[in-house]
Amino acid sequence: MTYEQLKQQKELILLDCVSGSTAYNLNVAGSDVDKKGIFIMPQKQLYGFERQDQIANESNDEVYFEIGRFLDLLTKNNPNILELLSTPKEYVLFRHPLMDLIKPGDFLSKLCLDTFAGYAQTQIRKARGLNKKINKPLDAERKSVLDFCFVIYKNGSVTLKEWLKENAFNQNECGLINLDHFRNVYLLYHQKQLAERRFKGISSGPDADDVQLSSVPKGIEHIAVMNFNKDSYSIYCREYKEYLEWEEKRNEQRYQSTLSHGKSYDAKNMMHTFRLLSMAEEIALYQQVIVKREDRDFLLKIRNGEFEFDDLMKMVEEKMEHIKAAYTKSPLPDRPAIHLAENILIRIRQDYYKIK
Repeated sequence: MTYEQLKQQKELILLDCVSGSTAYNLNVAGSDVDKKGIFIMPQKQLYGFERQDQIANESNDEVYFEIGRFLDLLTKNNPNILELLSTPKEYVLFRHPLMDLIKPGDFLSKLCLDTFAGYAQTQIRKARGLNKKINKPLDAERKSVLDFCFVIYKNGSVTLKEWLKENAFNQNECGLINLDHFRNVYLLYHQKQLAERRFKGISSGPDADDVQLSSVPKGIEHIAVMNFNKDSYSIYCREYKEYLEWEEKRNEQRYQSTLSHGKSYDAKNMMHTFRLLSMAEEIALYQQVIVKREDRDFLLKIRNGEFEFDDLMKMVEEKMEHIKAAYTKSPLPDRPAIHLAENILIRIRQDYYKIK
């Protein structure tokens, strides 16, 4: 069943809500209007092979969860699911009477510390990563193996490139062999030491992931000892790949917004980080999910880039300490009752299909 087909069979929809920034009371000029909801599969489809957990439109700003998937995620205290179930009444477009069987308070547990606060921590790591990408952008030209090679020289060491330049050598004219008992350390030779055969060179090219070894005749004395910092090169390659993927996939509008306020972090991302942390604390203190934010002014200040990144990180650390203390004292159960969710699912399916 497609999104269009679901919209044509509206009797399958059990809950239809406006969600996102509008429901959070955090919408501003230009904010998208998102929707979330719950549907039930036709009985024939439920018994067949083509079961569906989720349906969305092309832009993914309208998402509907099948009732079975919804209740499964509810037992995992998924933030999106708990927020949907607790949508303020003014943003509930349709609610089937069978939805009255599902009460948020019956499923809240100490898992919310991990799901809400844990998801917020994930967002913080992304913010730190963005902060690093903006303040320490990688060079447009990718570094190669040669940039991570060093030669013992006089009483210290120099980069291989410096050593090659000083000696007027080309890396293609050099050959390497392993130095026994030393990891990633090599004896280095030059073509001028050979009469006929040729060395392979230190690297096969700019995309090589390691140095290459050559065959060296016995009796030839090496002219240098070289180390290849392979671990650092591997880390660099991973970070370079991640950087290129980030450049390709980043939301350009949000990125330009980040640059415009000059704070080097995704302000919208950080706003939702603090929203999630506050909701996590409220669940522990009051045993309810408060979707509509009364702290709108504070959260929009974050979105507008009115805080320094380091100050926000200090606030996060302090808030996390309060949240952990709140969950230690909270009367919430450790986990939701899965059997309760299962019984509710069975009853909803039975009653719905009986009516149909």
